[in-house]
Amino acid sequence: MRFGAGSPGASNQERIVIEYLNVSAPDGVAAGARVCGRRGGALLFVHGVGSTAAIWDPQLRAFGQGYRCAAVELRGNGVPKPEPDPARISRAGYAQDALAVADALGFERFTVVGCSLGGVVAFELWRSVPERIASMAIVGSFARYPNARETADGIEAAVRAAGSMPAFARARAAKLGLAPERTAETIEQMGRKDVNSYLAATEATWTGDYREILPSIFVPVLVTCGERDAVAPPELSREIAAAIPGSRLAFVPGAGHVANAENPKAFDALLREFLESAGAPPTP
Repeated sequence: MRFGAGSPGASNQERIVIEYLNVSAPDGVAAGARVCGRRGGALLFVHGVGSTAAIWDPQLRAFGQGYRCAAVELRGNGVPKPEPDPARISRAGYAQDALAVADALGFERFTVVGCSLGGVVAFELWRSVPERIASMAIVGSFARYPNARETADGIEAAVRAAGSMPAFARARAAKLGLAPERTAETIEQMGRKDVNSYLAATEATWTGDYREILPSIFVPVLVTCGERDAVAPPELSREIAAAIPGSRLAFVPGAGHVANAENPKAFDALLREFLESAGAPPTP
């Protein structure tokens, strides 16, 4: 593994320095994380298929004072290089990436905060290593996506028709009704991905089914999404919350699919309240 202050996207705000960590998953595939915080409980943030780990920078800055934070950079995500064999891009592989980061940072147990694909990764982690998970926050995600096969096929066809990831990113962002700054961020993050890696990631993102494991989740769980989420509509969050005993359901006002980026103030307040109620208050 390698830490690098001043690595791509490193930033300073309110004494929070975001560093970059390179790791190798057990199968040898390169992954990484944006990390900050030296004390407190462990928070592991996992991005969606259209984002990079940088989508969590507002949360790293908000929680880095009282928590040890890592935003996982999943394999085949454009950063870090080299790109893996697309056959290695899978939900199980993503769980390996998250665990490699947790192991490198000494996170024996952690709260996993996953948006969209990140929520799918959280479920995959529960299926494989439930003893490592202290609590979960599932953001704009799903246990099974409706019309999953058609959705994945449609996205894959659109990528191929666009001819490049930057062109696809511009077309995709235009359909999401994002604010200008979020549009630019989406195009930048999605556009850096490799076409073949993104096609494999699309297959992994939309085609899983975790409904059978939801009743087995016994740790504290927050289920949330943007109230305007058109990609993973609120009814999919309601389905998750209804199946996980004792889970809490809340919606982020004025936000769409990536609620943590579209209304970070409201999202951070929800997450902070959840962490404290789950027995993970920040370290002073």
